[in-house]
Parts: sequence; structure tokens; C-alpha cells
Amino acid sequence: MKTRLSVNVNKIALIRNARGSNYPNLIKISKDIEAFGAEGITVHPRPDERHITYADIPALKAITKTEFNIEGNPRTQKFMDLVLANTPDQCTLVPDAQNALTSDSGWDTITHEAFLTETIAILKAKGIRVSIFCDPVAKFIEGAKKVGADRIEFYTGPYAEQYHKDRAKAIQPYAEGAKIAHDLGIGINAGHDLNLDNLRYFQENVPNLLEVSIGHALVVDSLYYGMQNTVQMYLECLTIKD
Repeated sequence: MKTRLSVNVNKIALIRNARGSNYPNLIKISKDIEAFGAEGITVHPRPDERHITYADIPALKAITKTEFNIEGNPRTQKFMDLVLANTPDQCTLVPDAQNALTSDSGWDTITHEAFLTETIAILKAKGIRVSIFCDPVAKFIEGAKKVGADRIEFYTGPYAEQYHKDRAKAIQPYAEGAKIAHDLGIGINAGHDLNLDNLRYFQENVPNLLEVSIGHALVVDSLYYGMQNTVQMYLECLTIKD
């Protein structure tokens, strides 16, 4: 099974917004990223629109030829309206606080069971595949199945933080969580702080990994290696070795 690479283009939009112009051109770069081999485009619009703006979404939806994934907090009605109006291939639900710098935890699928069940049903009725941000904890993965999620996206921040200290220990909860998810019939995605150092080990040790979403590290690496070469380097990390 091949793990797909979806590139989060938030940081491209952040650079663009810093000068108040259309440089770099988010749409052109997104098209190029797909042409370079990426198998998806991910965006995470936030209420303050500090990187991806709500106006970017229809334009990105129109040009994406692989898979379009919109991430965000469904407690914001403006976000839900945006997703329902633009029907991405996948919507990833993230429990961010409104002023969060970046995503930092998965859903408590037990406490928020009723809300997630209702929200996921609304999205799936529009033909949108739904993934929810999830920590590698059995009860939360089981809760994801109960609320109707098609997939979970493992929050991999702790894995990345612990990788250079003890990578075997760091990967263990994700490998165990992946088995639980697979047995429940839930697809497995992953994202946050995955990079050229830690990605291959994660992919090799987390079974049935369908997709990774990577933005910050990939854009930073592209400053050194160039975008085309960087996308290829990340794809190489996801290539199954004989």
C-alpha cells in the first residue's frame, strides 16, 4: 500500500500575505506541487486568515487535480459554511482553540461524541470524506469509529518531539493505535512535525498508513533543496522498500 503525500500550503500563503500581494502565487505553486508528484493539497484556514484566506478556497478547489483536504475547527460556523460550499474530497476536523498558533492535540471523542456525530453526518451527507485529528489512545480511536469518522489523522507532534531520544518508544503508541483503527475499519492519516528525518521510520512502522499531510517542514526544506526536489525527497521517504 502506498502512502499518499498531501502538501499543506499554509506557509506559502503566509509568505504571500506578509507583503500584501500575490507573490508568491499560491495557485501556481499549488499546481506545481501536484506536477512535482504530490498526491494532495491541504489547507487549514484559521479565523484570523493569517495564511490561507477564505477567498483562497474556491480557487484552490478549482485547480486541484489530486485530492483537496480542508482542515479546521467545525465549531466555527464560518468554517463549516466554507467546507459545505466547496465540498473538498476530505475534511479534517481539528479541535483548535481560536487563537491557537498551530494544532496541538486530538479530539476527546468521548466528551464531544454528540457534537462530532452531528457534524460528521452533515459533512458525509455532502459526499465529503471525514477525518478527525486523534491522539493514539484506544478509547479515542474507538470513539472516532462511534461518531462516524471515515479516518483518523494521528497528531504526530509527540512522536516528532521524542524521535531523537528513543524512536522505538516514540512510535509504539502509533503502531498500536494503527492496529486498533484498522481492526475497526477506520482509515489512518497522520500529520504534524513529520519531516525528512522522521518520516520514513513512521511510515515503515505504522501499518496501513494512507496519507500524511506535511507543510511547515516541507516548505522549510524547499528553501535549501528547491520545491520540486523537496517533494521528490518526501515521496522517497514514503516509498516502500523491498
